[in-house]
Amino acid sequence: MDYKKLAMEKHYEWAGKIEIKSRAEVNTPDDLSIAYTPGVAEPCLAIKEDPELVWKLTRRHNTVAVVTDGSAILGLGNIGPEAGMPVMEGKCVLFKEFGDVDAIPLCVRSQDPDEIVKAVSLLAGSFGGINLEDICAPTCFEVEEKLKKCCDIPIFHDDQHGTAVVVLSGIRNALKLTGKRPEDCVVAMSGAGAAGTAIAKLLLKAGFKDITLSNIDGVITADKEYDDPYLAELASITNPQRKSGTLADIVKGADIFIGVSAPGILTADMIRTMAKDPIIFAMANPVPEVMPDVAKEAGVFVIATGRSDYPNQINNVLAFPGIFRGALDVRASDINDEMKLAAADAISALVTEEDLKNGIIIPSAFNKSVVKDIAKAVADAAIKSGVARYIPE
Repeated sequence: MDYKKLAMEKHYEWAGKIEIKSRAEVNTPDDLSIAYTPGVAEPCLAIKEDPELVWKLTRRHNTVAVVTDGSAILGLGNIGPEAGMPVMEGKCVLFKEFGDVDAIPLCVRSQDPDEIVKAVSLLAGSFGGINLEDICAPTCFEVEEKLKKCCDIPIFHDDQHGTAVVVLSGIRNALKLTGKRPEDCVVAMSGAGAAGTAIAKLLLKAGFKDITLSNIDGVITADKEYDDPYLAELASITNPQRKSGTLADIVKGADIFIGVSAPGILTADMIRTMAKDPIIFAMANPVPEVMPDVAKEAGVFVIATGRSDYPNQINNVLAFPGIFRGALDVRASDINDEMKLAAADAISALVTEEDLKNGIIIPSAFNKSVVKDIAKAVADAAIKSGVARYIPE
């Protein structure tokens, strides 16, 4: 299929992928008086007296803002907020279709972190959560960090944390096949931007101890000084052996390779230097760091990519609808590490023993149990970790 041609035709036909539909029927004067004036004054006054009633009397409890500045749209780069709108609408479709979450795209005409934070924080009272999308690093780190401090609803950068959750769930299942333990594995990573940083941090939370990253400037190490404070922080918590050099140097002897970087940078010769039964997650899109056929010929044991035309696709749609569904169900004030780890566990558990025998380590996004199981796990974790403000009966 020519997806590019069909996508253009369908986008002209749709003239937008989302719309707002009324939940209240207005067919008679009485309907109008109840849905709007004068009847609407009663819920307004009730919320004035008890602001928590906004969660019961409005749609805020099920509505998420999908926010971008247009600076890192898919693989297209900095194309601006309006050009990013089709992607944000698409994200809203996924929220609704997979998680039954109402989502609104907000494309901010500024790439200044403080202006983005101000715009979003002033609108936060209309939403139950904020999904940051396609904002470049390091801006995305600063925006998320500042919004978390000034908002009382979950702030979640999906490019970071959604990716990290799905990667962790896949690696856990891959390790079941190799018999290796997280704490014994050496992990080499290519890419230290938004996704790479979040993946490394979540793996550390999950018990991995030896993680080393590289970027275009070489291996990330505490022996170097970085102007970027987020890169400096990453250097301080990774690369315990203080390795230096290039990607080839840190891949040697590694049990796991994770790529969120550029096409074709992992060669067959580099794979042959890895430890026994190597695991490779090559997620550059549309062309991965190494093609699956090349990796298999070089002796890879398990491989995952970001592509839908190969098995084991690392796709954020596996994670974010269920994560937000669970967070919204308990009116969580945050999506914390405990909730992310619970989501990864839920995804891993959906892969059966039979799937594992066939080399499948990631469930299908169309598995009807995915959102339900993740939502329950996330809601339970929110309650246990103290960020839930409502416990369903």
